[in-house]
Amino acid sequence: MRDAPPVSLVRRHGPRWARWLLGFLCLLALLLLGPIGVLAFGNLDLTTPWHMTSRESTGQAPDPVVERRAVVQIYGARIVRWRGAFGIHPWIAVKRAGAERYTTYHIVGWRARRGGDALVTSVVDAPDMLWFGAYPQLLADHRGAQAEALIDQIELAVAAYPWRASYRLWPGPNSNTFVAWVARQVPALRLDLPPTAIGKDYLGSTTFVDRAPSGTGWQVSLMGLAGVTVARDEGLELNVLGLGFGIDIDDLALRLPGFGRLP
Repeated sequence: MRDAPPVSLVRRHGPRWARWLLGFLCLLALLLLGPIGVLAFGNLDLTTPWHMTSRESTGQAPDPVVERRAVVQIYGARIVRWRGAFGIHPWIAVKRAGAERYTTYHIVGWRARRGGDALVTSVVDAPDMLWFGAYPQLLADHRGAQAEALIDQIELAVAAYPWRASYRLWPGPNSNTFVAWVARQVPALRLDLPPTAIGKDYLGSTTFVDRAPSGTGWQVSLMGLAGVTVARDEGLELNVLGLGFGIDIDDLALRLPGFGRLP
């Protein structure tokens, strides 16, 4: 009969659940270093009131008077103030062939919180404006006949978005959930949302497996709180409480919380 391990040895190692909890907390602390680093050293405006920030064009969208072909573009910019260290706000811009203005689609949370429709549709001259002072990154750009065909699909997907009356900043549904939803319905967009698009992994309360937003792979997600994405464009990305991290072999880049893609 084998002797029982000394009591001191049991106490030193502790119960298994405690070790798992400690490991999870250490991982979470490590992932939070990204947003903390962006908050400390990133180019975030933490002082200017939102209503005083710039909304001018950044010159990334083609002039619709010059570019007569159809255009589809998707942008993402850091959220206002400290929240920008964690995530971005995206929007979709489309222009049919011959049109002289763009139509943009995005989600605004306060509208849903007041009992309204969170989806905002606007007709603008330039869709590449600063998002309350934050410079937008161009995430997708399609032109010509392909873009014209995409617009038809985008309009159908926008109309079918299921969470127009609800909004949660974390873990979703939010503005990133909306753009990811449209991208899944229109895989030809090939939209590779960065890990800073918190909410893109929210699939709803009853859906746990779906295509990756890029349409080049698949993801498993538990209400946007935990999951994994494996796709050609996104690479391998793990999600822990909305913080995405992984590696993109196709682009030879790391996917990190706060920082997004590096390099």
